[in-house]
Amino acid sequence: MSEPVIKTKQAQREVNGIPTEVICTEFSNYIFVVLTQYGKIGTLISVTPDSRSNDISTPTFSTKVLLGRDEPLTHVCAKNLAMFVSQESGNRPVLLGLALKDSTIDAIKQIKEIIKSCQVW
Repeated sequence: MSEPVIKTKQAQREVNGIPTEVICTEFSNYIFVVLTQYGKIGTLISVTPDSRSNDISTPTFSTKVLLGRDEPLTHVCAKNLAMFVSQESGNRPVLLGLALKDSTIDAIKQIKEIIKSCQVW
């Protein structure tokens, strides 16, 4: 039997007492990650590696809100959460669905660990 074309993994854990769901899906050209504490996709953000960077050792990433609230904190959370996903998947772009009640630094660290447990790339 051949491998499925689209790989998906999901996990549900509590982050600071709030039920949190993570769903990671690998497509051929990007990774789709949904992080929700509301049971909805929330704000959709595109996180792409910037190919114009002169220094290969420290890649830069661009964020663009496609749907939802375009706030500075959204961009900071998106870069922080999606950067390592992109780097570990061969610098592929990441489409991130973000619906968080708790976006503290501690919560973001815990959510990163959940994402690592759902690794499909």
